[in-house]
Amino acid sequence: MSDEDDLEDFDADQDDLEKEEDERETEEWEDYRKEGEDLPEEWLPTPLTEDMMKEGLSLLCKTGNGLAHAYVKLEVKERDLTDIYLLRSYIHLRYVDVSENHLTDLSPLNFLTHLLWLKADGNHLRSVRLNELPYLQVASFAYNQITDTEGISHPRLGSLDLKGNRIRMVTGLDPQKLISLHTLELRGNQIETTLGINLPKLKNLFLEIKDTGPKTR
Repeated sequence: MSDEDDLEDFDADQDDLEKEEDERETEEWEDYRKEGEDLPEEWLPTPLTEDMMKEGLSLLCKTGNGLAHAYVKLEVKERDLTDIYLLRSYIHLRYVDVSENHLTDLSPLNFLTHLLWLKADGNHLRSVRLNELPYLQVASFAYNQITDTEGISHPRLGSLDLKGNRIRMVTGLDPQKLISLHTLELRGNQIETTLGINLPKLKNLFLEIKDTGPKTR
């Protein structure tokens, strides 16, 4: 199946999930946020370990010239992780889920140049700035503390989920670089204007414009 077919399937699945689970998911994450307000800002350092990697790795595939094999999928959800530095060494990963941890930095992902799919929901990210990842098609950073949309320049990115963050204005989404982006999820932010959203392939845009009240003269 081609990458384009994969993305079409993803769109259909995402639409169904939005209709069926959006309200429930929002309520759950609001509870999560309220619980987090009572917790200290500094978490006990919990780095990703080799043992965690062994438990979370799956999907053995051919790599390179087809003579070698490596696991290309990693799921390490709800591990209280504060550091994923170890991922720098796992350059063959294509699917990564690091949701529901305490991450503030995703820079080790810059080394995963074969990455196709990324989910980092429910962390403590303030930025999604990464180096250009040439094959990344789907990325989700929902329910973090992200304040801007700078540093997103992945040419094959088709679906980007930023709902439930602290974004007020969309900036840095370069239409010359984001030539494949067709689905952008921005609900649950504090968006005041659609300025900055000028993407050639965009078909699905989900957002709520914040009501700033009556204008004074």
